[in-house]
Amino acid sequence: MVIDAGRESPDGLDELFEPELRRIFRTVAVDRFRGFAMPPHAGLLFGPEFGPWSSDREFLGEFHNEIHHQDTCDNATAQGVPLLVAPAVDDRVPARERMGLVMALFRIATEADRHRAEYWPGSHPQADPTAAARARAAVGHHLTEVLARWDAECLGVRLALAALGAVFRESPAAARLRRRVEALADECGEEASAAGYLRFVTLVAGGTDRQTLTAVTSPIVSHGRASHPGVPLRARAVHLLDQMLSQVRAMLLARHP
Repeated sequence: MVIDAGRESPDGLDELFEPELRRIFRTVAVDRFRGFAMPPHAGLLFGPEFGPWSSDREFLGEFHNEIHHQDTCDNATAQGVPLLVAPAVDDRVPARERMGLVMALFRIATEADRHRAEYWPGSHPQADPTAAARARAAVGHHLTEVLARWDAECLGVRLALAALGAVFRESPAAARLRRRVEALADECGEEASAAGYLRFVTLVAGGTDRQTLTAVTSPIVSHGRASHPGVPLRARAVHLLDQMLSQVRAMLLARHP
């Protein structure tokens, strides 16, 4: 798949009405994959025969849904992970969208655990465990590069990076990040929501089972949709972490609309 970063339609209308974020994402993707084949999703998202999208919001919704369709991995999701990573680590992409992209990587990597908690004792009707495992491995393949953004990033993106690192406990890159997450929690001491979230991140990343169980059953921490007590502890913790990350993102967006 070859996409031209400077492409426009014969009548010029696509260039005129194309959302700015689509232009940025396409340019980033072209630069990232120059000389290499793009993931198959690029044809739908950036090709001249698709679109136009009327707004940044519409394009972003399509972008995320094309790769991780309705929060469920399919056979192509693993191939699409590099298309999420490219804009997630590029400063040409606004910080708000970089945070959302890191969150998308987190949700791909945690799909199995989150679905286990949400659908216990059953399973997601469209779940493909093999595809989800491949997609998680694809995220893990890029983990070092993504987490290396910590020092350059703003608070919002760091909050998402913290969660992503926490769900790869065995990764050396994630282990190196833990002290920085702890330090950031201390810095956010006056901001209860962010500090509490980060302290829970550190439990997910390296806490004991007893510590984690205490946290997920605490009425102070567990303020989202509770999972069934029979759900495996790891899945309960990841399910809660996902909710807390969404809440701190909503808090930040409310302050900086």
